[in-house]
Amino acid sequence: MQSSTPQLVWFKKDLRIHDHRPLVEAAARGPVIALYVYEDALITAADFAGRHYRFLDGCLTSLEVELRQIGGELTYGRGRLLDVMLQLWRETGFTHIWSHEETGNGISYQRDLALAEWCGQHNIAWRELPQTGVVRRLGNRDGWAGRWAERMGKAVLPPPESITWQPIEWHGHRLEMETFPTLERADGADIQKGGREAALATQDSFLRQRGAHYRKEMSSPLTAFDSCSRLSPYLTFGCLSIREAYQTAKQQRTDLYAAKANGEKIPAGWFGSLKSYLGRLRWHCHFMQKLEDEPNIEYQNFARAYDGMRESEWNEEWHQAWCAGQTGYPIIDAVMRCLQQTGWMNFRMRAMTMSFSSYHLWNHWREPSLHLARVFTDYEPGIHYSQAQMQSGVTGINTIRIYSPIKQTLDQDPEGEFIKRWVPELEGVPTDIIAEPHQMTPMEQSLFGCVIGKDYPAPIVDHATAYKSAQSRMFAMRGTSAARAEANRVQKKHGSRKPASRQWR
Repeated sequence: MQSSTPQLVWFKKDLRIHDHRPLVEAAARGPVIALYVYEDALITAADFAGRHYRFLDGCLTSLEVELRQIGGELTYGRGRLLDVMLQLWRETGFTHIWSHEETGNGISYQRDLALAEWCGQHNIAWRELPQTGVVRRLGNRDGWAGRWAERMGKAVLPPPESITWQPIEWHGHRLEMETFPTLERADGADIQKGGREAALATQDSFLRQRGAHYRKEMSSPLTAFDSCSRLSPYLTFGCLSIREAYQTAKQQRTDLYAAKANGEKIPAGWFGSLKSYLGRLRWHCHFMQKLEDEPNIEYQNFARAYDGMRESEWNEEWHQAWCAGQTGYPIIDAVMRCLQQTGWMNFRMRAMTMSFSSYHLWNHWREPSLHLARVFTDYEPGIHYSQAQMQSGVTGINTIRIYSPIKQTLDQDPEGEFIKRWVPELEGVPTDIIAEPHQMTPMEQSLFGCVIGKDYPAPIVDHATAYKSAQSRMFAMRGTSAARAEANRVQKKHGSRKPASRQWR
């Protein structure tokens, strides 16, 4: 039986009404208030950018439509969360807050601690419910995969059939990006659009058409844009729950097996691709669990033995060249420019460019990871910082992988098609020297219309020298007793109990 006490549903990065347990639980108990707060501290933070705001705006438009379809309305607040909560509490007298658990950045973590204290002071019950496979207050990783599978196997919740909505005078309104003058513009014409409708369309096209060769084609930037799921930003902002994504993919696999048994011809790549995709949905939560268990990895090395290894050797000029796609290594520059325009890149290219910053440039991972956070539309803190550290060699437990930009060009873009699209200065350079245009003679530079140092930069570091130096320093560090002790600690706390995967969205 419902009470007359208002139930506040606080939407964060769960911008949907499907598979939304807080909404279902609140609707069963009393009149509902649906709240979204534009939090200044989050929107003006160093890891937030205009592209995130633009994607968020599409998500909120979609959520508004869905709420209206079930008779509701989204209430907006702006500013500090506690101030908004206090204002709304004084108006409505709500005694319960319902929300999903969140494994976000340090700002959201501290905000949640403050809200918990505020709720205790005002006798308000705040119920946080899981929406991913991340487990709060996890003792160790033993059995984690089984708990993840159990959560993913539970029924997807439909929206409540009947909701009583709490009438309130103050509803606030959607805000334009210009409301936050310090927020950089939403540049990049090819950034994905936010919202539930776009999420479902993207999922459908992947599972029915684009994903047939996902396993084979995920590594090359030439094929990844079509063959990868492209669902990561929708999972980040919660337009689609990870349980929905997992169960939909499993059902598609079942349907394909049934079709094959009935004699239909199924492309050979489908079953391996779906297996890989389902595995990566689990690894999505595996990496987020690391940040949940140790929030400080947003700021400091997993393995503290590596503290100070790079910090004092920071090179701002090299960092800015890397950010701008002006390193003199075509595949690195193409990736960085592509990211600025599209907000997305496949795992191998993300790993390669982070590796280049950490090993070739020997820059500490923190500032580069913030730049990437701003250009990744799908920025998910738990995955992001774990991977940034993994590709920088400071987890203490992962393979040291120093990518060769030349080899990656030959392997993943042998004709220079991707490079020439994003680095048009190299349009006239022949395929056989596209990986190392600085090797051209002055006559060749003139002939092919690309003068090194004028039209396109010379390499800011020498690959062979940088590679050898980084490799020597990393293995020397790994051999110390302090590093071995830290590796044991990190493995015990964060290491997978299954064979490792390295997928970064």
